[in-house]
Amino acid sequence: MSLSTVCDRWEENPEKIALLTDSCADLREDYRAGKPIFVVPLKIRCRDGEFADGVDIRAADVYARQAAGELPKTSLPDGGSVEAVLDEIAAAGYKKVIALHLSGGLSGTCNLVRVVSQGREDLEVAVFDSVSGSLGIGMMLLQLWEDIRGGMGFGQLREERVPHLIAHTHPFFSVDTLEYLQRGGRIGKITALAGTMLNIKPLVGFAADGQLTSVAKVRGRRAVQGKLVELLEGFAAHGGRYNLAVANGGAPAEMEELAGKVKARFPHYEHFWTGELDATLSVYIGSGVLGAAIQFLD
Repeated sequence: MSLSTVCDRWEENPEKIALLTDSCADLREDYRAGKPIFVVPLKIRCRDGEFADGVDIRAADVYARQAAGELPKTSLPDGGSVEAVLDEIAAAGYKKVIALHLSGGLSGTCNLVRVVSQGREDLEVAVFDSVSGSLGIGMMLLQLWEDIRGGMGFGQLREERVPHLIAHTHPFFSVDTLEYLQRGGRIGKITALAGTMLNIKPLVGFAADGQLTSVAKVRGRRAVQGKLVELLEGFAAHGGRYNLAVANGGAPAEMEELAGKVKARFPHYEHFWTGELDATLSVYIGSGVLGAAIQFLD
């Protein structure tokens, strides 16, 4: 992130706290603008080289490669890339960092950041496994910035707020095709073939260990939006204040339809955010993805 886009209004952030994540957080540029949110990009390996997610390759590029028969691969950022972002944070004047990363059940990025940050004497860094991905991470970060602006200190964020948001942010995604999960080794060939033949659209969430887990199945794409709303309704008894988010991977018009349905069912939200899936997750789930999440604040 350019230093010119980083919030330097210390009256809103007297402890000089920065937020660090990776490119799987799926934060829109306008959401990041003016906020102390720094991003370490994951890597995408393609036939013609290695690219940085969100920098020189995006989800649309992955979809195009997949349509042409290519199967990109993903890899961790290198330690030097993490160090460079921490250097940028320190150079911008920040003293403390909340780092929130893609589920450890899917990636070693969180552990890498934890190891690299332990060697910093100029920054106090608290590293968290989000046990989530995509819009789940994104809405946690955006709410943390609201909490910082509201006067919450680093100690409370580290000990109470971040663990609470991790435990009470619930994202779900549809998968339009099982092909890339199968080709990437995430499911068996027979399962993928059966799902394709029956036009089954699985919906996935995150298990307690951070792995993706199937939470529902519908037949046909038209049933996906209703099932996503139904999954969010399963948490309606929680009560209290909440935020909402929706996301898409190559399905922006359908995301807008879904947004309308989610808002109608849960009209008393504090914040409503939208996002687009990153290149890294798109490698495994392809295009045509819809997602929805609810986050409880109390």
